[in-house]
Amino acid sequence: MCSLAAAVQGMDETANNGAVAIYSRYLNITSKEDGGRFSTQMADNIQGLVVGAPYLACALLGCWLTQPLNYYFARRGTIFISCLIAAVASIWEGVANSWVNLFLARFVLGLGIGAKSSTVPVYSAECAPAPIRGALVMQWQMWTAFGIMLGNIMGVAFGGLGDDLSWRLMLGSTVVLPLIVCAQVYFCPESPRWLIEHGQIEKAFRSFRILRPTDLQAARDLYYAYVGVQLEAKINHGKNFFTMFLELFTVPRNRRAALASWIVMFMQQFCGVNVIAYYSTNIFLDSGFSQSSALLVSMGTGILNFVFALPAFFTIDTWGRRNLLLFTFPFLAICLFWTGFSFYIDPPPEGQTISTSKARLGMITTGMYLFEVFYSPGEGPVPFTYSAEAFPLHVREVGMSFATATTWCFNFILSFTWPSLVTAFTSQGAFGWYAAWCIVGWFLVLLFLPETKELTLEELDQVFSVPTWKHASYQIKSAIWHFKRYALFQKNLPELPPFYIGAEKLSES
Repeated sequence: MCSLAAAVQGMDETANNGAVAIYSRYLNITSKEDGGRFSTQMADNIQGLVVGAPYLACALLGCWLTQPLNYYFARRGTIFISCLIAAVASIWEGVANSWVNLFLARFVLGLGIGAKSSTVPVYSAECAPAPIRGALVMQWQMWTAFGIMLGNIMGVAFGGLGDDLSWRLMLGSTVVLPLIVCAQVYFCPESPRWLIEHGQIEKAFRSFRILRPTDLQAARDLYYAYVGVQLEAKINHGKNFFTMFLELFTVPRNRRAALASWIVMFMQQFCGVNVIAYYSTNIFLDSGFSQSSALLVSMGTGILNFVFALPAFFTIDTWGRRNLLLFTFPFLAICLFWTGFSFYIDPPPEGQTISTSKARLGMITTGMYLFEVFYSPGEGPVPFTYSAEAFPLHVREVGMSFATATTWCFNFILSFTWPSLVTAFTSQGAFGWYAAWCIVGWFLVLLFLPETKELTLEELDQVFSVPTWKHASYQIKSAIWHFKRYALFQKNLPELPPFYIGAEKLSES
């Protein structure tokens, strides 16, 4: 159920990829130069607004509805409601008769996406046995990638139909998965932790008996969860959502966790990935592909996004979150520069939009494909995993709401501004803009992102209690040491002293 709920979100995101290239013409979201009724800037803004509507709704409302929905309707109820909203919005998108109507449908879609993206990982974590919790929670990102692939496949499946029918079926096809999830809800137990928090101990034990192989294990985990809830209730006594939100920024340990989570969530968008997820069909059309070929090649980006999410399953708990990001960000920048500069190759003749240059098409496609290869094991799975574990228990729900609101806010900014960015800077400049942000992201990770892999809550408190300037200063020295050692081949350098004094795990981090 949790995997399909993630796939619902991924499919909602990319079903619009192929559709936007068609409904922009059909709903007359075009400039006067192309025979439409808007100025070029207005046409770009409207297109960006329609594409980004769900993520605007997530940032403004959807993510912040997570706590009240979970309080009154529990985890299963919230998942049911969010998927029901997604199903209704999918039908609404398919029958929209104007860009305003389509914008409203997609805005409503975002109300479901926000609550679902915050609740499903928490539900997974609360139901999973501790030894496999990390791997199961990471499935959220992997199956979101699967949904992204499905959305691109729908673009190819319906792309050959008449223009008025094809985009409607692309958007309307997203109704199937959320209805399946709504049916699955009734066959899944409620989160035992939520039931304990609300005093329903017997029901919690029944849920654990379904989720664990033996009654003894169910009783053990019930006891652990009960003690944890009691401790949390003592810490949070007299607090509400707003006081806990303030604690994210007034308590130094929380503030450092919030900064680190903000960086990974911000860079998940400003590495430029959703430019490809939402606009790859338009980008391929601009590069010279026909419409059918653009839809087909876009499907390749979705498939690669899913396939290369699999390596993260094996490396995120061994190699670590921080190392994955430091390794992949330089390659993301190179791939975006590659893609952007490839538009200089054999441009189409004056007055034409289609280029027959195989070198141009091949280089642009290769750049975007390689980008997906390096994105999927790094900035794909790390942000949600990192944010879920960085915050201390008593502000974790509020912290996750803040983190998910961050990613959806910048998701909207990216999707809204891309058409205007291409108009102002051309494709070369627009891709170069996000390549530059990948370089900035590498330095942000180096200076402000502590490692969190395989650390207990107490060890994480120690990690995030180190002043930011001390952490940044040490990482600069470490980067210089590694450069001298491995780039300049200075083998006789003295070893750097461990940054964290104490546990062996912390020294390794």
